[in-house]
Amino acid sequence: MPDSAPWITYRPELKVLDCTIRDGGLINSHQFTDEFVRAVYDTCVAAGMDYMEVGYKNSLRLFPQSDFGPWRHSEEDDLNRVFGDHDEDTTGLTLSAMADAGKSDWQEKIISCNDSVLGMIRVAFYAHQVSEAVEMIQHADEMGYETCANLMAVSNISEAEIDTVLEAIRPTPALAMVIVDSFGHLYREQIDILYRKYAAAMEGTGKDIGIHAHNNLQLGFANTIEAIILGANRADSTMGGLGRGAGNCPTELLLGFLRNPKFKLRPVIRLLQQYIEPLHETLDWGALLPYNITGQMNRHPRAAIKFLEGEAPRDIVRFFDEVVGDM
Repeated sequence: MPDSAPWITYRPELKVLDCTIRDGGLINSHQFTDEFVRAVYDTCVAAGMDYMEVGYKNSLRLFPQSDFGPWRHSEEDDLNRVFGDHDEDTTGLTLSAMADAGKSDWQEKIISCNDSVLGMIRVAFYAHQVSEAVEMIQHADEMGYETCANLMAVSNISEAEIDTVLEAIRPTPALAMVIVDSFGHLYREQIDILYRKYAAAMEGTGKDIGIHAHNNLQLGFANTIEAIILGANRADSTMGGLGRGAGNCPTELLLGFLRNPKFKLRPVIRLLQQYIEPLHETLDWGALLPYNITGQMNRHPRAAIKFLEGEAPRDIVRFFDEVVGDM
C-alpha cells in the first residue's frame, strides 16, 4: 500500500494540540506536580507538538485553591514558575489555556499576551452561552492571543442551536471552530455531518475546523482521523489518552498516523513509560464499561464517575438500569 494513499497524505498545515494537563487534570482536580507538568512540556517540545494546553483560566471563587491544583486556574505566577523559560520562537510550541464561559473571571484574568507565557486562549462554552463566548473571544484577541471556539456537548443540542452558534462565531477573530464530542457519543457519520456543517459555516473566513474527541465508544482516535481526512487542520490529543472518564484521543496514536516528519514519537513513549503509566496505580481512566454506557446514552460521564467511586462499582447491570431508566 503506497505511502501517498489519501488517508495518510502529509499535510504540514495540520496542527496538533496536546491537552494532557488541562483535560487529564479533570481526573485528579489538577493536582499534578510541577515535575509532571514540566515533563509533559519537555515532551511536547521534543515531540514537535504545535500547542500544549496547560490548564484552565477558571475562577478562584468557583474552584477554590483548597480543592483544586494550580492548573485549574493557570495563574500567571504558576505559569512563570513552571514555564518561565519558555520561548515560543525557539521551541515552536505555543502554550494555551482554556477559559470556560460562566466559570472564568476572564475580564481580569486574561491579561495582555505580552505579559504572559501563554499564546492562545481557547474559549469553551455551551450553546446557550454563545453570547458570552463571543465577548470572551473578542477580549482575548484584543489582549493579543490566538483564539479558538469550542462548542461543548454538540451531540446533545439541536441542529438549529448549532447553526445559531456557528453564525455567531463566524465574524469573531477565532482562528478555529472545534467539534467537541464531550460525551464520546458520536460515530463517524455524525463527524462527517458536523465537519461539513462547520466548514460550510466558516467558509471564506480563514478559520480552521478542529476536533476534540472522547473515547467512551472507543472511537476517539477513529473520529479524530475521520475529521482529519475530511480536512480538519486542528486536532486535540492527550498522552496515553489521559482524561476524564474514558479519556481522549491518544497523542501517541495520532502522531503515528500523521506521517509528518516533524513529529517525534520516542519522547512520547518515554513520557508514557516514566510518568503516565504509573498514574494507573492511583487513577482510573480509559474505556471502562460504565463510560461506554454513558457514551451510548449520550450522557455526561459524571454519572459513571460517581458510580465507579461508589460502594458497588462492579454492579454494572444496576448502573445500566439506572442510566436507561433516566432516559
